[in-house]
Amino acid sequence: MVPKHIAIIMDGNGRWAKKRGLPRTAGHIKGAKNIDTIARAIKALGVKYLTIYAFSTENWSRPDDEVKKLMDLFDEYLTKALKNAEKNKMRIRVIGDKSNLEKRLQDRIKEVEEETSKYDETYLQVAFNYGSRDEITRMTKKIASDVKSGNLDVDDINEDTVSSYLDTKDIPDPDLMIRTSGEERISNYLLWQLAYAEFIFTEVPWPEFSPKNLEEAIEEFNNRNRRFGRAE
Repeated sequence: MVPKHIAIIMDGNGRWAKKRGLPRTAGHIKGAKNIDTIARAIKALGVKYLTIYAFSTENWSRPDDEVKKLMDLFDEYLTKALKNAEKNKMRIRVIGDKSNLEKRLQDRIKEVEEETSKYDETYLQVAFNYGSRDEITRMTKKIASDVKSGNLDVDDINEDTVSSYLDTKDIPDPDLMIRTSGEERISNYLLWQLAYAEFIFTEVPWPEFSPKNLEEAIEEFNNRNRRFGRAE
């Protein structure tokens, strides 16, 4: 059995590059190329949804030149992803706060989301300028605004209501979260959505994470005794 939805924290790009005496950006470039490899592997395995952590709200604190190169790389990736999406019949959605991104990136995101909205074989969510606390804060403000305007009754707010205001609305919660490169934390990623997910941490850095590593993670997932409130 394969998970319906896998979330990945693509960690280790910079360390992979440093280990080889390369600039950090070389690791990011290699890591970006690996997204398509894993996206194809996910489809071949029968996984419907893949969500990847590409750029967090905390990443703005990195050196300016690195941030600029990450923005340029994201623009290039979206252009290539549009072509790959047509081949793989993959719908792409960018989650996170897009309001303070450069207009060129906002326009590119809009283009990719609109052009791929017709596909339904696989779904790729790219978390960019994303932080779960920021997402929950934005969600809370939207709910408060709708309550204030009379469009939502406080007594009608439940877990489904909250989910419908998140960036991942209409997407099932992840069954499995994989973090590469050895760190064992979730770093402000999908805090609400990962409530019942299985976590797998691997020492393999993201640029080297292969379809075989993915299969091994899914095998480990299947070997776990999944329990929800004492019910298997």
